[in-house]
This record gives sequence, C-alpha cells and structure tokens, in this order.
Amino acid sequence: MAKILRRERLVPNLHLLEVHAPEIAKRCKPGQFVIVMPDEFGERIPLTIADWNIEKASVTSVFLVVGTSTHKLSLMKQGDDIPVFVGPLGKPVDINKCGTVLCVGGCYGIGAIYPVARAFKEAGNKVITLLDVKANYLLYWEEKLKSVSDEFHISSRDYYYDCKDFVQHILKKIVKDKKESINQVFAIGCTYLMYACSQATKPYGIKTMVSLNPIMVDGTGMCGACRVSVGGETKFTCVDGPDFDGHLVDWEELFARRKSYFDDEIQSLCYWEKKIFP
Repeated sequence: MAKILRRERLVPNLHLLEVHAPEIAKRCKPGQFVIVMPDEFGERIPLTIADWNIEKASVTSVFLVVGTSTHKLSLMKQGDDIPVFVGPLGKPVDINKCGTVLCVGGCYGIGAIYPVARAFKEAGNKVITLLDVKANYLLYWEEKLKSVSDEFHISSRDYYYDCKDFVQHILKKIVKDKKESINQVFAIGCTYLMYACSQATKPYGIKTMVSLNPIMVDGTGMCGACRVSVGGETKFTCVDGPDFDGHLVDWEELFARRKSYFDDEIQSLCYWEKKIFP
C-alpha cells in the first residue's frame, strides 16, 4: 500500500498525484515511470514520474483522465491507499553535456518533461523549453519549467500567447532562428505530439528522443503488450525504453496498437460510471 499525500486537479482533465513511496523516491531518475493500480479490481497503468522528494519520501506524477483507471485515480483523496505503486521502472534518460537541448512537453508531458529539463540544465547544457497547449487555461507548471530553462516558448491554438500555431511549426521556427545548433530534442506528450516533433526535426538531422506511451500491463518485460518497432527491431517499451529515437519509431504501428482496446475501454468506463453514478 502507498498512501496518497496529495491529489489535485491542475487544469481541466489533468491531475497531480503525490504518493508516499520512500524506496521509490530514493531511486528515481528522469524519464522513469511507475505502475499504478487505483484499486484491487483495476488495471495496471503506467505513469511517468514528474518529480520526487527524498526528504518527504514522495513521488509525483501528472495524469490525464481518459479511461476507467484514471477516472478512479482522479476521485481519490489525501490519505487514501493505492494498492499497487511499483517503480521506478524503465531506463532513465541518458543525461550528458551536449550543448543545447530543446525539451518539448504537452498535456501530461508538461509535468513529465520537468525532471528531464532540470537534469539537462544541471549537467551544464543550455535548455530551451517548448510547451504545447490547446488553450491558455491548460498550461500548468510554467514557473517550475522556467526556473530550469534558458529560453521558454509556448505553442497554442488560441491567441492568448500570441503564438497561434501547432507545435511542429514553432519547433521548426526555433531551429531555424537559432544561430547555434540544437544538439538534441526531447519530447514527451501524446503520441501525435511526439510524432510531429520527430517529423519536424528529421530533415535537420537533430537527434530526437521520445518517451513512448503504448499499452502496458506488467511493466517488467514479461507480458509483451508494450512492444514497439524501432529501427526495424521489436522493443519492449517498459524495459528497453520508454525513450527511443523518434526518427526510428514505426509510428503507424504505434498509432494502430494504441487503438486495440478502444471499444473495450469505452464499455468499461460506461459500466463503471453506471455503478458509481446510477
């Protein structure tokens, strides 16, 4: 059992979950994730670690409410127990001093990109942060990310930030406007955001790493549900990743596999909501 220290809504449909997990907090590194079960009848879902605090013995994640399990998590409160909270899992991000790093985050990835940007900054790199939101009220952790960034940009679909454009176009503009070369791009967010960033950087030959988010069950390489094709080879995201070269990912396959249980998930959610909210 892991006790919830804090669960709050950051913006519509996005929640923060901070859990007391001392052994996990001691070992967390940027890019890793935890496997969570909201109750003993639920499924196991992966949540990327967005922050941790060794003194508080806490681990923080940001999650998007989409299916039954994330709906259950969004209703939990401080003091509630989570029956399964396992981690840290996955390979950490390869942090090194390489020059200029462009960190891109969208949706739950805004939280997940924070420890990555912080680590690259602490390693002596120049960090440029680009956050993607559909509207200004969906932006969160702005000050946290600015504190670890040398430059800060936003792509948005409204006029609030004076940058009404899609993330790949803003990314290309940043690349073209820079006098110095961008040595690496790291993107976390929905599958389309990571795909779009990979396509945008490919013509420039900029190393682009993405944190993949396929369907996952056990998180230790045993079930094979999270397999992806990278560079023509089958990889298990939970043990070989979650970070891969975005230019080598078979995106068409990933998009298709993520839809495998779409109808089942809708039925599950409808059944659960009918029981909870008759």
